[in-house]
Amino acid sequence: MLKLIIDAQLPMALKNWLLERGHDVIHTRDLPEGNLTPDREVIVVAEAEERIVTSKDSDFHKHYILHGSPKRILMITTGNIVNKVLLELFESNFHLVEEAFHNGSSIVEFSNETVVVHE
Repeated sequence: MLKLIIDAQLPMALKNWLLERGHDVIHTRDLPEGNLTPDREVIVVAEAEERIVTSKDSDFHKHYILHGSPKRILMITTGNIVNKVLLELFESNFHLVEEAFHNGSSIVEFSNETVVVHE
């Protein structure tokens, strides 16, 4: 099981897909400020609850490079994609993401073609 926090640009359908597979998932919509939650607050929640920040926003990766946090990031680099196709990609490839994080990786990139482990 992974613990994740899903950022605003990603659909609630992804949260639901992950919950159905037994993961512990919250979405920014679940936070007091909802999808208006600032990135720094997403990082605070992720660090406090040991969650993987799941986002299309490259600012989290930049923050990691500069400050070492958030400790774990799942970068979604699919570009604009319909929810159905995104969920199909997760269905086909999420086992690679799980494996990478279970093996101690900090940053994993999930694209249309592949899963890349950066650390």
